[in-house]
Amino acid sequence: MERKFHTLHELEEEIGIRFNDYSLLQRAFVHRSYLNETDEETDLQDNERLEFLGDSVLSFIVSELLFKLYPQRREGELTDLRSALVKRETLSRFARDLHLGDYLLLGRGEEDSGGRSRHTTLCATYEAFIGALYLDQGATTLRTLLEPRLIQEIERVAHNALTKDPKSRLQEWTQAEMGQTPRYKTVHAQGPDHARLFTLQVTIDKQPYGVGQGQSKQEAAQAAATMALFRLGQMIPEYEDSGLADEYELTPVNGKET
Repeated sequence: MERKFHTLHELEEEIGIRFNDYSLLQRAFVHRSYLNETDEETDLQDNERLEFLGDSVLSFIVSELLFKLYPQRREGELTDLRSALVKRETLSRFARDLHLGDYLLLGRGEEDSGGRSRHTTLCATYEAFIGALYLDQGATTLRTLLEPRLIQEIERVAHNALTKDPKSRLQEWTQAEMGQTPRYKTVHAQGPDHARLFTLQVTIDKQPYGVGQGQSKQEAAQAAATMALFRLGQMIPEYEDSGLADEYELTPVNGKET
């Protein structure tokens, strides 16, 4: 236990911040599974309350930054950008950049099942770390630390959203983040030959993520990819929900309504 806590000084050196209340930094890296399995008497608390706080603080800081950076963008576009920035996969990547998984105190079962590198665990740890930083250092210091990395990510997300067609973006994202390739299938076709309307569904790892319609299969596939990207939290300029997700009973992505 002491070895783990000692290495947190290396994290302080990396971010250039020395905590006033070192116990807050310690707590950010205590996973619930560790406390469930330890037989020792301890005053440690798990990081879930800090995770709750960090999630809210991060969302506010991202919203404020987007509001300042994009004065001409509409609410829907800002919401799409924010969703892409605070989604699980993005935050887990931020956590990996700082090697936060190396500092976690985990139970044996969680450790053996790969929890130290799991998207969900890393995302939660990053949010807990943000919560601890906010309580210890305040919003101004937190903004100074976060904004350069957030701006870099905003530029990447906005560039991808505006320069590539939805099918290409979906394939690149799913291969990079999920190790899967999207598959498209025609689920309905109607109308005369000169005015056909095709409905295509896109699946990822055999799970439906989007459905779209068009006067050609390619157009319908692009529409299905657009819906999939939206449901995965990616920025979609000018996207309007067609209602097809409800019609075809697509389940929420990652357990959340999108």
